[in-house]
Amino acid sequence: MRAGTGRAACHHGEILQGVFLDGRGRHVAGLVTLPLAGLGTRAEFTRRPGTAAVTVVPADRTKALRAATYALAECGAHGDEPLCGGELRLVGDVPVGLGMGSSSSDVIAAVRAVADAFGVHLAPEAVARLAVRAERASDPLMLDGRALLFAQREGRVLEDLGAALPPAVVVGCALGGGRPVDTLALPAPADDTDVPAYERLRGLLRQAVAAADPALLGHVATESARLRQRVLPHAEFTALTGIAGRVGALGVQVAHSGNVAGLLFDPAARDLRGRVRACHRALAATGIPATHTFHTTPTPPATTSEEPPHGRAHRGSDRPPRPDTRGRRVRLPAL
Repeated sequence: MRAGTGRAACHHGEILQGVFLDGRGRHVAGLVTLPLAGLGTRAEFTRRPGTAAVTVVPADRTKALRAATYALAECGAHGDEPLCGGELRLVGDVPVGLGMGSSSSDVIAAVRAVADAFGVHLAPEAVARLAVRAERASDPLMLDGRALLFAQREGRVLEDLGAALPPAVVVGCALGGGRPVDTLALPAPADDTDVPAYERLRGLLRQAVAAADPALLGHVATESARLRQRVLPHAEFTALTGIAGRVGALGVQVAHSGNVAGLLFDPAARDLRGRVRACHRALAATGIPATHTFHTTPTPPATTSEEPPHGRAHRGSDRPPRPDTRGRRVRLPAL
């Protein structure tokens, strides 16, 4: 009963999401996520020789179960070991329904665990294809934190903007009382008439990444969130942008399919601690619960291994479960 493991992080919603032009001039839905270290999903797949059935614990993780089944077929096409069914177990701490990529985290961790159990290395592009097949649309969590414009319904990169987003401090908060959002019930995303506006924001974000400009990052995030109000309106949006202006934030960032949001600050700003404290007070006075504060570019953990974080893990159960990122865990008390 050999086991494989897989891990995947989550995100804090989107910096930019809309309809863009691909290399052939087609209109394609795309997004740029805001990575969030500290939360994620750990999956373990235990092989059960003699059976073709795949089960999942918890039993309601049906998307991860589908992903594991698809990953088995993919391993059969690339590996040398005979296939069999098994049990998939998921452990995670990503809040569900807030637009933080909980289902994508489950699905990607499941695919990596199955591949590891059969000794198969799956390229990120293959993982993306399987993730989209399993849940219809996927966040680019399998690509481990680069600043990417990603076609979430096609599982491909529209543009690699750079290694990381510009540095910024994010004060997270929860809109709508932290209630989950049914993403499948949302109306259609921006239509084709919005393409020029989103292409303009794409160009500005490209400049922001190239120049490591947090102010331009804040502008792009705010304008993208403002456009998204037509699809998923938030009653607190005007109050949120007002707070940003009063406390010296660079802008606001809102999950385009959930209720998690954040105010962005320049990490080099004068009296940053005072601004962040003022932000917390203003949020509390407005009735918007603050959740956590984090950085867009957390320092990567030191490692003594050359093994990629999404590659071959161990087999068996000799290593205790741990989060995907070794940094300090992120707490979400308001949720």
